[in-house]
Amino acid sequence: MKYLDKTYPTPEENLACDEILVKLCSENDGFECLRVWKPQQYFVVIGYSNKVEEEVFLENCKELNIPIFRRISGGGTVLQGPGCLNYTLVLRIADNKNLATIPDTNRYVMNKNRTALARMLGEKVKVSGITDLTIDGEKFSGNSQRRFNDYVLYHGTFLIDFDLSIVEKLLKIPKRQPCYRQNRSHQDFLMNLHIPEQNVKDVLQQEWSAFETFPEISPQLLSKLIETKYSKNEWNLRC
Repeated sequence: MKYLDKTYPTPEENLACDEILVKLCSENDGFECLRVWKPQQYFVVIGYSNKVEEEVFLENCKELNIPIFRRISGGGTVLQGPGCLNYTLVLRIADNKNLATIPDTNRYVMNKNRTALARMLGEKVKVSGITDLTIDGEKFSGNSQRRFNDYVLYHGTFLIDFDLSIVEKLLKIPKRQPCYRQNRSHQDFLMNLHIPEQNVKDVLQQEWSAFETFPEISPQLLSKLIETKYSKNEWNLRC
């Protein structure tokens, strides 16, 4: 598996990169990859089918100058920012029965990530809900997927040293939530790992055997996708 430790300066570039990784892997049949990156600023990311006004305190985002973007995968709305560590997996579906369906893929990826983090932390890490990683009922990682013809894009976030108080100001309590959340506030529901982010990178790289360097990504590919999608309100704020 290829490995890419790459953070771009803007949210648009980082979101576009995940989508482009699928394109590049599919064009080089057999490629799979693991990417890690950490956001440099605060921004909200809406799941593919979510409605912004139902998920976000829009006036607070405007007041604090927090931009809103939409990703191509499903799942809930999240706040990104300093103190988060993100990962992206692009996995080839063919000949891997663990990726045959959405539930199969969730089980496969989440169990591997759970195993990696539990081994490092020495804690009882649990897969809760469908795609959350938790310790003692508190969530430190949320994840989502998007399926293509030959590949699945699977990505998520680890909370390392994130300011949880700002989440309350920007994100509403979701209407759809896992039973274990029990309508807790964001601050009571979420937790930070408070460990070096490099430790998380290392265990993910080892768990996924991602040791080959991913080829350089064309800036032109990024620019075109940002111009046509991630810079557009028609995409980011659509109902």
